[in-house]
Amino acid sequence: MTVSTTTQRWLDSEQRYDSGVFNKHPLVLVRGQNTTVWDAEGRAYLDCATGAGVASVGHCNPDVVHAIQQQAATLLTVAQTIPNDKRAEFLEVLTSLLPDALQRVFLCNSGTEAMEAAKKFAVTATRRSKFIAMKRGFSGRSLGALAFTWEPAYREPFGAILDGANVEFIAYGDTQALQAAVDDSVAAVILEPVQGEGGVRPADLTFMQAARDLTRQHGALLILDEIQTGFGRTGKMFAMEHFGIVPDGVTLAKAMGGGLPIGAFVTTADVASRMPKGGHGGTFGGNPLAMAAGTAAMRFIARERLAEHAAEKGAYFRQQLRSITNPKIREVRGLGLMIGVELKQKSAPIITALEQHEGVLALPATSLVVRFLPPLTITHDEIDQVVTAFERVLQRT
Repeated sequence: MTVSTTTQRWLDSEQRYDSGVFNKHPLVLVRGQNTTVWDAEGRAYLDCATGAGVASVGHCNPDVVHAIQQQAATLLTVAQTIPNDKRAEFLEVLTSLLPDALQRVFLCNSGTEAMEAAKKFAVTATRRSKFIAMKRGFSGRSLGALAFTWEPAYREPFGAILDGANVEFIAYGDTQALQAAVDDSVAAVILEPVQGEGGVRPADLTFMQAARDLTRQHGALLILDEIQTGFGRTGKMFAMEHFGIVPDGVTLAKAMGGGLPIGAFVTTADVASRMPKGGHGGTFGGNPLAMAAGTAAMRFIARERLAEHAAEKGAYFRQQLRSITNPKIREVRGLGLMIGVELKQKSAPIITALEQHEGVLALPATSLVVRFLPPLTITHDEIDQVVTAFERVLQRT
């Protein structure tokens, strides 16, 4: 694909100065509006990647932009040791969306930071150090969170210093394995209601309810990773609602900020009370700018009933994908607008072809799965465009 001199300049600069840990796409995105982003050449893309589920309310959502503009001219930063009006408002809105038991919030800047906090709160609450995590699970790449991430490619380079000695991985959905693993030495069970990086795999109802029952029986915490599934993505405000359970803690990020970096670990008053003062912290967590954006995003999701839209449109999206007659498709699965298509071949060439030839951005989820995480504001016509493009690419590739 031929690019202009200006675009090539930006590409060359990222290639020259970036750390090198990211696989870069051969395009430069410069603008976004709702479900569409544009590159420096002026080409439009229907965004079904959304920064791995960040832009759930659409790119440059007017409510979020207005909140950011106002707050940017008012107050940008204040330490969490000093109360702030926007932080207080954010906490009120967030806890109003969650089950009543989850009322204590540690604010940070990302999902990985939220998982780091969850780990420390679990240890101080239980005075235990063993954790149960899931095969194919993904919890982040920092050393603490990486201990709960299954993928060997992420873990093995850091094996000598990785804090993972007290983590036992079990098969996701294996209730018998869970029963055998959870005992009075376990601090917490960590799991995703839908495994994202692990292939867009929704949890089994029996398994989720067993996880809740077993952790209670043994005095362990159940911590749900809703970093990708939260805020309407799966057709409920939080994916835990599909399973009729309330965990002891939940990690949140991505869609919560409307596009700004944000994260949170939310837990019960009892668990929070056992963390000593100064036991955890952070400079930028809970800053007024992120709080204003997050409040606007959450209110928009609730007011526009985006969770309900995600349930209906997600079912339509999966139905249209399943109507494709192509032997390369093994399975279509997901919840709401968190959708994975498992192929009988590598997904990377399909994702590349969607981007370069059809103007559709998608994500991998394991080497065989194409993952679609569009804004929850996507229309039925746009879903049809994505499905048609996907079908064309399967036929050509």
